[in-house]
Amino acid sequence: MKALAIDTSTFVMGVSVVDGDQVLGEVITNLKKNHSIRLMPAIDELMKDTGVRPNQLERIIVAHGPGSYTGVRIGVTTAKTLAYSLGIPLVGVSSIEVLAQNGRFFNGVISPIFDARRGQVYTGLYGDMNGEFTNIARDQICLVTDWASHLNSQYENVLFLGNDISIHKEIIIEKLGDKVQFGQISDHNPRPSELARVGIAKEPTKDVHSFTPNYIRLAEAEANWLANQEK
Repeated sequence: MKALAIDTSTFVMGVSVVDGDQVLGEVITNLKKNHSIRLMPAIDELMKDTGVRPNQLERIIVAHGPGSYTGVRIGVTTAKTLAYSLGIPLVGVSSIEVLAQNGRFFNGVISPIFDARRGQVYTGLYGDMNGEFTNIARDQICLVTDWASHLNSQYENVLFLGNDISIHKEIIIEKLGDKVQFGQISDHNPRPSELARVGIAKEPTKDVHSFTPNYIRLAEAEANWLANQEK
């Protein structure tokens, strides 16, 4: 199966093209630049470099959140447009789950994190369950102090992944002590080839038009608007 995978959930922009169990190419950048300007040129160039024509694609896979609201929207909108115009299936994968793949051989549980401001993080818990790497605790937004305390009470080996670790590292170490490990420098960028691998194994969405991002929480502007409507 030839598939195109797209991830713009964070500052990391990732695009990959795979053919079955072979990664034909992938592009990853971690820059504070506008994904809306850079994404389609990156897709176009990678498709040309790998020699895959749009009409040869059999699936579009996208990281559908959580993460940056704007970033997630850009990725999902692009993926939906491509899937619809090419008439091929669309698959959404948790952005947290994609990052967790970088630690799937860790002997313990993996907690990827994206900063959500005000002491909060987007996170989830992944690990080996009966020989299968799977989601142990649902993706969520929570206070990092509460999350780290919970992990300390339940687990002995916890791996944290993500480019935002430095923001919360002091609190995590305070709560978990020697139970915590942090990924190496190359572990913190989600890989679009891993997104493709995971997405190929998932069922496509039934309706491309109704496919929506998974923000986990409402954007602040939307939440304020809804609150005003209730007054």
